[in-house]
Amino acid sequence: MTEQPRKKGFWTSLFRNRSNAQPGRGKPGEQEENLRETSEGDLLSRRHRPDEPDVTGATRRRPRRPDPRDSKGKGREQLNGHLYEQLPLTEWPPSGISDDEEFTLGQAMELISRGVPTHRGHKRPITHASDHYYGLYTTTAGNHGDEGDFVNQHNAMTQLMSLRIQGSGPPTDPWETLEQPSIAFGVGARPGTITLNSWVSRSSVMPPMIALRDPGVVPRDVDLTHVFERLKELETTGLEDDDPDLMYQQLYKRFLQDPEKTSSPHKRMEQQIMDLVMCLSGQDWIDFTTPKNQVVTKFVYDTSPANHAQYLKFFYQLVLSLELELRINSRLHTDWAKERLMGQIPPKIQWNLALARRWRDNVRVEEYGATAEKIRLRYKLRKRQTKMLKRFAQMMKWSNLAETLDILKERDAEGSLLTISSHTMAFFSGLVLPGPTFPFLIMNSLIDIDPDKATDHLALLTHLNPNCGFQYRNSYTYWTSTSIVGKVLAPTCLEVAGWVGPARPSGDLNRSQIARIRSRRPRQRMTPEDVATMSERCDPLGPAAEVYPVKEYDLISLDSDDVVDTVRIEMLSLKLLADVQETGPAWFDASIQFAISGVSWPLRLSYDVWFIHAWPCSDGPHPLFFDYVHRTVRVDEVVEIKDWVKPASLSLNGSGSLKDRSGLSTPVGGSGSNSQQPQQHINKHMPQEDDDAEKVLVIEAFGVKDNEVLARAWCSHWGLSAIVADIGKTCIACAIREAYAATLTVVILIEEQPDGLD
Repeated sequence: MTEQPRKKGFWTSLFRNRSNAQPGRGKPGEQEENLRETSEGDLLSRRHRPDEPDVTGATRRRPRRPDPRDSKGKGREQLNGHLYEQLPLTEWPPSGISDDEEFTLGQAMELISRGVPTHRGHKRPITHASDHYYGLYTTTAGNHGDEGDFVNQHNAMTQLMSLRIQGSGPPTDPWETLEQPSIAFGVGARPGTITLNSWVSRSSVMPPMIALRDPGVVPRDVDLTHVFERLKELETTGLEDDDPDLMYQQLYKRFLQDPEKTSSPHKRMEQQIMDLVMCLSGQDWIDFTTPKNQVVTKFVYDTSPANHAQYLKFFYQLVLSLELELRINSRLHTDWAKERLMGQIPPKIQWNLALARRWRDNVRVEEYGATAEKIRLRYKLRKRQTKMLKRFAQMMKWSNLAETLDILKERDAEGSLLTISSHTMAFFSGLVLPGPTFPFLIMNSLIDIDPDKATDHLALLTHLNPNCGFQYRNSYTYWTSTSIVGKVLAPTCLEVAGWVGPARPSGDLNRSQIARIRSRRPRQRMTPEDVATMSERCDPLGPAAEVYPVKEYDLISLDSDDVVDTVRIEMLSLKLLADVQETGPAWFDASIQFAISGVSWPLRLSYDVWFIHAWPCSDGPHPLFFDYVHRTVRVDEVVEIKDWVKPASLSLNGSGSLKDRSGLSTPVGGSGSNSQQPQQHINKHMPQEDDDAEKVLVIEAFGVKDNEVLARAWCSHWGLSAIVADIGKTCIACAIREAYAATLTVVILIEEQPDGLD
């Protein structure tokens, strides 16, 4: 059979299929058939399998692609009778290779695919949920390096924001963490960025929390002394799993009522696990899946007699959670059995187990009695957390730094840090649930310790309003990593513990004031079909074939020394939304004004877009297959582009408007002097053809950091999430391929300079 030539438009067909799909829809079973779970080592896409029909409908036998990690070291290799120098490439075709020659699969893998990251999508079912709900993830391999696209958790102070559901040590896969999207696999290596996995996971469809049925297992009435007596026993001697009779007595004589005590006592561990799960499923316990309950120390900070009932309930729930956690992790169970069991535990119970693990790791009982005033606890992380807060304040260039650190030292010496507020109690004790609470615990701890009365205006800072920031003393502003202002200004700041700062102040805020930022949902999201075909869309060789013509590839080059130095940030503007009447901090619309060659350009931060840190590659630069269509533009020219994505890609509600995160409906394109309907503009410089709807815009933003801020602000103005690639670590070809994998149409190129020279 004659091999049919590969045509331009292979990726277009994939994108056209994507554009007609709607998230969470499709024929029953269709999504499941499209996504096949593979083993960890199977890095080849579905279309690489032998005897599978190709995109033209023909069936052809395809040789297996060798793993590029099998390649040996660099040197001179034989290719079609010519000697050529192995990577890195400096020209295309390589010296001695004709433009008319063709590579075999092995030759193409060696010359084109060596050191290229390979992205694979995964779709996983949700336990106890229908097929309409699923989790989406991605894994990457093949770049031959120790680096990834994620930040070091220790340096970013995000260790307490993530928790592995089962097992010790850091998680090995993103679906192993309790919080989703996984923060351990979610924070990007560059400030204001996320990982490819985090971007994919945000398109997961998670089921709503539903109330569980009547548990049928009744807890006994206990007092505080009995609860802490058992907490102390579990701390010192552990679970009595070597004595079934004693283990039974400790649980059912003291805490639970055995429903089958006379006929068939529940002495088997699996029966006790089930009883504890059923008991903790009751409606009277604290539900830690609810965001308002996730600052757990608020239930025990008040030790007055008036709060005794709540205090007792919290620790009773904790001791039952510990009984369950220790039984699940008993030495009598294999690791496989533990993981399988944890996969079947309902989410509400898993959050109880998370609290139990935090307690077991970080807290010790020293004294106890019948009332809260007699409880004395020792916190193992207090010294470490004190050093962390000091370092955090220094990195954020806290305005009242000297006085604040003096109070911190004084409070630490007298052991009163945990008595300042429920937030300081949670932060210094380590009783921190995974997820979004930690950034607010560390910042509120700093605010509460600061003796300045101006911090009283910041008392309403809460994780329940995550897209926010604040100004302090007219000196700096600080923004959460999830707020669009933080994500855009991040290149000029540090990102630590979920905060971006210190950032430029704003004349639109009071001397010390909290600001909640209104923004629309991003235009783009992935579907299960997108995730299923990720590996196809990022294949460096293009569609599988028998031979790979040299002329179908090109080596993209750019002059990183030709930088734009005419862009500067002029001001951060915040417009108060007087029509939004809510209690708490006020809502604002944010915009940034730039000076570009002396001309002012305001850009509204209208959409809550995301910036994905590109995976590093090795042995680059790499050639790019011709069907990865793209256009390159200098960052000072990007403001001229006003119609990069078709209006049809917008996800509109019934009234023809986008609903923002605050629950407000605002017109597409917003309002204001510089915010216009995208469909009203046709960019005369860069028209988009219908066949090139997936074309990637490559923005050259290297140089001063304000260039990257401009590129990000432009993305937010038009609602386009983007790949951010450091050209010192990721070649342009790999960045473009990752954009195709993520179904994004913008790549921002930057170049990290040492010692802050950029």
